[in-house]
Amino acid sequence: MNLREILVKLKEENTPILLNDGEKDWEAQGLLETLSGQVLKRDAYIQPGLYIAEIDNGGYLGRVLYKLKQKN
Repeated sequence: MNLREILVKLKEENTPILLNDGEKDWEAQGLLETLSGQVLKRDAYIQPGLYIAEIDNGGYLGRVLYKLKQKN
């Protein structure tokens, strides 16, 4: 699964979360509109309720891209 697929799924399911990149809170739609195509193609994994992390070339979890936060 890539980052675009994860964000589209969150958007379509109307999941009430924000994605924090360490500087700013985002909604899935905002990231889909602002991230480059190359970034959106990154292999990624979502741990529901916790984070979205990239998957490295070896198939292991890499750095956390976004921490998930409940919307108030």
